[in-house]
Amino acid sequence: MMDHLDSLESQSIYIIREAFNRIDKLALLWSLGKDSNVMVWLCRKAFFGNVPFPVCHVDTGKKFKEMYQFRDFYSKEWNLNLVTSMCPPVSEIDPSLPPAARSAARKTAGLKLLIEQEGYKGLFAGIRRDEESTRSKERYFSPRGGEGNWNFKDQPPEFWDQYKTDFPDDTHIRIHPLLHWSELDIWRYSEREGLPMISLYFANKGKRYRSLGDSDITHPIESNAQTVSEVIEELKTTRTAERSGRAMDHESEDAFERLRADGYM
Repeated sequence: MMDHLDSLESQSIYIIREAFNRIDKLALLWSLGKDSNVMVWLCRKAFFGNVPFPVCHVDTGKKFKEMYQFRDFYSKEWNLNLVTSMCPPVSEIDPSLPPAARSAARKTAGLKLLIEQEGYKGLFAGIRRDEESTRSKERYFSPRGGEGNWNFKDQPPEFWDQYKTDFPDDTHIRIHPLLHWSELDIWRYSEREGLPMISLYFANKGKRYRSLGDSDITHPIESNAQTVSEVIEELKTTRTAERSGRAMDHESEDAFERLRADGYM
């Protein structure tokens, strides 16, 4: 009998295989965090240990050293076709954005360059609805403009797990296999599957990172959780938002929505 985690896994693998069957020129966005690591793992399960499309890291050059170490080791351990793409400098980014959002927007610009260079028609992204309010408006198969821009007011309905995958040729598609997962689901699944985790997720001197981004705009939270099981217990009772350590989430109210509409991951 399938349990909750089995059901989550099954639906995600179905979405991954459906995208692979329907969309040409696919790639997966690997942010190196807990969610995208689960997504890579699910893709390996979906295709019997092999990920049959490129795994892309859009690199700001400002990640924590532990994240680069994780990327370099597991891209080889999991036999991934790793594609790295550097982001443009912050001086080239919209100066009307608040400072942290402007820094984060470098990833959007870098992603657009990657899409243009490689011609990807569809990209897997490891976002979840519960992570941030703007992401709750997403679809599993989300149509975008040619440059990745997103009209959150014009998204196809997805009733009864029926997904629209037939779009005009000039449409870029984001696929979100983890949309129905929660943060707690991610940790419970990672524990069950024995997935490797970056050490920053665990407490050191009373602090740990709950969400990982650029080192200059991401901050730890108060925590004593030093193991996966301790993190799970902490999450059962916490009232702290998952992205509370992300500086851009504390800036102007519409900054994140502006980033998402422009193609932010």
